[in-house]
Order: sequence, then C-alpha cells, then structure tokens
Amino acid sequence: MSEHPEATASEARFSPTCLRGHRQRLRDRFSDASAQPLTDRELLELILSRAISRRREVRQLADALLSRFGTFADVVAAPRVRLGKVEGLREEAIWELKLMEAAARRFARAPLEKRPVVGSSVKVVDYCRTLMAYAEREEFRVLFLDKRHRLIADELHSVGTVDCVYVYPREVVRRALELAASGLVLAHCHPSGDPTPSSLDVDTTHQIVALAQSFGIQVRDHVIIGREGHASLKALGLI
Repeated sequence: MSEHPEATASEARFSPTCLRGHRQRLRDRFSDASAQPLTDRELLELILSRAISRRREVRQLADALLSRFGTFADVVAAPRVRLGKVEGLREEAIWELKLMEAAARRFARAPLEKRPVVGSSVKVVDYCRTLMAYAEREEFRVLFLDKRHRLIADELHSVGTVDCVYVYPREVVRRALELAASGLVLAHCHPSGDPTPSSLDVDTTHQIVALAQSFGIQVRDHVIIGREGHASLKALGLI
C-alpha cells in the first residue's frame, strides 16, 4: 500500500524521533552551564513533557499557561483549581508543576533549619518570597523560634482576600505557647505587589508584640512580601 506524501511529511514533523531530539536539545542546554538559559516556555516544556508525550500538545499547553498566568513562577505557584481550568492540562501535568513548587519551598527552607533565624534576614525573606510572593490572596504566616532563635515551626495562620487578611493576635500567641516558642517572625504578602506596610499592618503588629511580650515572647520582625520587593517593619523602625 502506498503512503500519502502529505501524511508522511506531517508524521515525520512530529515523529517520536523528532520529539526526542527536541527534548534532548532542551535537556542538553539545561545541563550546559555555559549555554543560554532556557526561556520560561522551554522550562515549562521540559516539566510538562514528563507527563505528556506529544510535543505539539506540550507546546500549546506551555503557551496557554504563560498566556493565562504570566511567568514560569506564576504558573508553578498557581492554585490547583485554576490550573485545572486550563483546557487539556491533565492531573499528571498539574502534579508535576506542584511537585516543582514543593521542591522550591523545601530548598528555600533548608538554610533556616537547625540554624539561628535571627541574623539570617536575607534567608528569611527568600523563604517567605518563595512561599507567598505569587499568592493571589493575602496570607499571614508565623515562624516560631526557640530560645536559640532556631526555627521550630512555620505555619499559615490565615488566608484572606486580595487586599485584606484577618489576624487574631491571641491565636498567634496561643500557638506560640503551645510550641514553647521564645520568638516569632511574622510574615504576610501583598498580592498588589507593593510591600509598603499599611496602618492596619502596623497596628496589628503592635497588638501581637504587646501580647507576646506579656508572656515573655519576642516578635523579632514582621516581613511583608510583594512581587516588587519586601518590607521589614524592624528595619523601618516600626517595631
């Protein structure tokens, strides 16, 4: 049986051999420290290709994700529910993206484990940025420290709206007492991108500071994270 030239050309264009060659070139560039860094789209292609075999589908999904969310970081940090609304993005691919997010968080947390957090403000900010810089709603987190200023636990206290989050000072201090914490680092994000503290941010911080001090617990800092940078209430002289 003779083959149709058009079908043969189309199949060759997206043949398994061609597909493997394209992905191998991306892998080679990723492995080569001297090569030009991969673009957001190319990096997404590599991740998606772990769950999706068709090259055309991978490229279309990478384009759709970047078009909807913006950047590689935005895609990886996007909530599962929103990722699930992207046509053609199967659960296996979403799982790969969220695994990448979890790995990034674990990597950022590592420098804070078993080491004094006080005096490591850059590492604290890096960690908090990894957790919250791309959040779509305001989140308030608390880092609980022991007497040697080492991290005991990092917990999400509350999630709010795009421009507000409710914080309960008594609940923050109650949890600190449960963990036998001696110090706290407060952190929350501004999805607007601007990390400038509001008057409510400052007032709430002062309430937590006063209540914590009555139990011998010191608030070391309150860090506000935005995509455009961060603000430290301690550095600003506000606590």
